[in-house]
Amino acid sequence: MTMLPVLETERLRIRPFSLDDLEPSKRFLDYADDERRAYLEWSKMNYNLLGWLRQPPYGDRGVELRASGELIGVVGYVPYLIKLDLLPGYQELPCESEACCSTAAVGLYYAIAPDHRLHRYASEAAGAMIDYAFKNLRLDQIVATTDHNNLGSQGVMRRLGMRILRNPHPEPPWLQVVGVLKNDDCR
Repeated sequence: MTMLPVLETERLRIRPFSLDDLEPSKRFLDYADDERRAYLEWSKMNYNLLGWLRQPPYGDRGVELRASGELIGVVGYVPYLIKLDLLPGYQELPCESEACCSTAAVGLYYAIAPDHRLHRYASEAAGAMIDYAFKNLRLDQIVATTDHNNLGSQGVMRRLGMRILRNPHPEPPWLQVVGVLKNDDCR
């Protein structure tokens, strides 16, 4: 099985979500209760089915403080079909929007409850996920995306050592800022 184990850092524990997380997750998952419940149920099924099928451990995990067990956020791997060649700096000559082909990539997702931001928890959790992805899954690279206005997320990308690429085109709107981190052990 390829199930992601519980990961621990100095201050955090990254673990599978459970239905017990319904109430505390409302601080960082902006969904109605029934939508959050469906999301948590799907997450649990996702862990088991992807592991059983020996697929990459995509999906979100809870981020909790080790000292108190308080759930403060989410982090996870997401599959991307992304036009990296569209971004100046990814390769020598960026392609034109219509001519670019999509690249399959593993993306990194993170969100921390507002009352726990500015403590670098997102960087710590994302760093643990990158470490696992590079050492255990042997990924060549990992990407993260955000918009031009999300300076906090861009700061996380920088702290992780990601190269920050900016899309000069208005499309696609979800591909405004991309952080790319290559696995030096794969070179």
